Amino acid sequence: MERLNIVIPDAKTITNGDLSFDRFEEFGSVAVYPLSKGEAFSERVKNADVVLCNKTPMNEKTIGSAKNLKYIGLFATGYNNIDLDYTKSRGITVCNAGGYSTDAVAQHTFALILDHCSRVADYNSFVQKGGWKESDIFSPFVIPTTELAGKTLGIVGYGTIGRAVAKIALAFNMNVLFYSRSKKEGFGAVQTSLDELLSKSDFVTVHCPLNNDSERMFNKELFSKFKEGAFFINTSRGGTVDETSLKWAVESGVLSGAAVDVIDKEPMAQDCPLFNVKNLTITPHIAWGPLETRERCVSIVYDNLKAYLAGSPVNVVG
Repeated sequence: MERLNIVIPDAKTITNGDLSFDRFEEFGSVAVYPLSKGEAFSERVKNADVVLCNKTPMNEKTIGSAKNLKYIGLFATGYNNIDLDYTKSRGITVCNAGGYSTDAVAQHTFALILDHCSRVADYNSFVQKGGWKESDIFSPFVIPTTELAGKTLGIVGYGTIGRAVAKIALAFNMNVLFYSRSKKEGFGAVQTSLDELLSKSDFVTVHCPLNNDSERMFNKELFSKFKEGAFFINTSRGGTVDETSLKWAVESGVLSGAAVDVIDKEPMAQDCPLFNVKNLTITPHIAWGPLETRERCVSIVYDNLKAYLAGSPVNVVG
């Protein structure tokens, strides 16, 4: 088999040193860079046969000089960093890693919900500051908490992650509604219109892809349709939310709070409107971050490349 020149230009977005890319040496020489931008990236890939990347932009400007490039493998499910029209015009195969993060993202979604309802971090802070030592009762009810049982969870987007979230919610004895543009089997959840979902749900969680229909769909008009005091969660894509509108919804009391793992510009910009908003929890796009999850992602990228070289490509997106 022909030995390939393989470049991994943004390894730092996949590993902090806890993962190995040695398995790819089976196919050729592997050049690994923490991050690559601008002219440095174009120079590093100009002789590449294969590029394995996460979020590095791949377009005519960045890979135009990579005349040998025939395959792009993504350490990601989303592929909006790829100019598919351009890669198709070049005959470059693009394959993504789908399904690797389902359990981790569903878990993180409920970590955010449970943090809001059980207030574990807040109660720990209360104890560490000496509050329990000063209490005259054994259970100081200083921070309100909420049961999930009997509450309604609304899921916007009902793919594999949405269904995994529904399964967890049902185990908590919640009522589950979901909205999807196509008719789908609920598996215990009930499909409904978006307006009905928003008006009835105590919690609304987003699990839809970012596209022309979903971009900025959660704006002031839509937040105004939420059930009063609902809690909003987004672990999908930051671009589905108009951030100024979310800030308004939280600060005005339309929402009781919100928790997001994704924002419009990542890393967070200095002027991000969501920074330091009261009752808004932000985690830095780490729902997919467990070691097991990232190991699974690398394994899928390896299998994708192996299938492509065997003449039977899988997970092809362009």
